[in-house]
Amino acid sequence: MQYEITGDNLQMVTLRLAPGEAACAEAGAMVNMSGNMQMSTNMKGGLFGGLKRMVTGESLFMTEFTPKGGEGFVSFAGNVPGKIFTLDLAEGEFIAQKDAFLCSEQGIDLDVAFAKRLRSGVFGGEGFILQRLSGRGTAFLHCCGDIMEMTLAPGEMVRVETGLVVGFESTVDYNIALAGGVKTVFFGGEGLFLTTLTGPGRVILQSMNIAKLATALMPYFPVQNSSGR
Repeated sequence: MQYEITGDNLQMVTLRLAPGEAACAEAGAMVNMSGNMQMSTNMKGGLFGGLKRMVTGESLFMTEFTPKGGEGFVSFAGNVPGKIFTLDLAEGEFIAQKDAFLCSEQGIDLDVAFAKRLRSGVFGGEGFILQRLSGRGTAFLHCCGDIMEMTLAPGEMVRVETGLVVGFESTVDYNIALAGGVKTVFFGGEGLFLTTLTGPGRVILQSMNIAKLATALMPYFPVQNSSGR
């Protein structure tokens, strides 16, 4: 498989598949495809696998794309402004927020991962349910806003505003901590809790999330009066 990511803040990834290759994507993520590309919708992993995907915020069904009679292409994009991160998996696992998955090669497995600690699930912004990506191949994650990639040394910690963690390697410890003292919590404007990630391992962060984007747009939405007009 070959791929190309185009665009700036509304990125799209185009996969070029040879005969016999296939790609899987979240339902509705496809933008365009060549005329010889065949689509089939199925519950990858069976009914149980489909139900687990629904728990992580994905759809029950996955769409599989396979070219017929030669090489073909298919393009995918996210549903909010942002960038696409390329994740190459050879060994180990990667834990991602529940709506980050966009598409992947056929060799990538998508499963459920749970926040290890109660307060991480309640206050972490990503919730109790996360996604676990494993297998061998390339997957593509859609991030809101811009992307920052970090590799943490053993014991090295980074503190992140809740909801801005795209994902991290399974070797990274994920937890939640208070943002600071009383004045910081109530007047700092940064929220009550911060996500803490402790190495070793790779961490992917984003500069925006859907909740922050919705909050920024809210003042510009028309207000409906009590008469319904």
